[in-house]
Amino acid sequence: MKLISFLPKVLLGLLMCMSPEGQTKNLSDPRIVFESQLYDYGTVKKNSDGTCWFVFSNTGDAPLVITGVKASCGCTVPDYPKAPVLPGQQGKIRVVYNTKKTGLFNKTVVVTCNDPKSPTVTLTIKGTVVK
Repeated sequence: MKLISFLPKVLLGLLMCMSPEGQTKNLSDPRIVFESQLYDYGTVKKNSDGTCWFVFSNTGDAPLVITGVKASCGCTVPDYPKAPVLPGQQGKIRVVYNTKKTGLFNKTVVVTCNDPKSPTVTLTIKGTVVK
């Protein structure tokens, strides 16, 4: 009798852990969430500081590991945290754009990490460099 009354609770628990696709959800995944995926420099002077920051949070329940960050060209240099970002914590990715060349720019930086839902995230920087 006790087994029969316990069985609905077990089945309910199993159903709550199921994803819409019918697969069991991993309850210990990291999640990367950026405050913004675009940084607009606006208009900046030639040879000015081209540094910007992309702030992200790990909203999951496992450590988030960024495995790589790659810029679309050599005029953009990214730097990222090498240590895992713990659940509930924030991290920052620094991007430096070389402002020696005048004109419009629109560059991307691709972040790879261990978030199974977002293993790659594309960040964008844009603006105009003037004399």
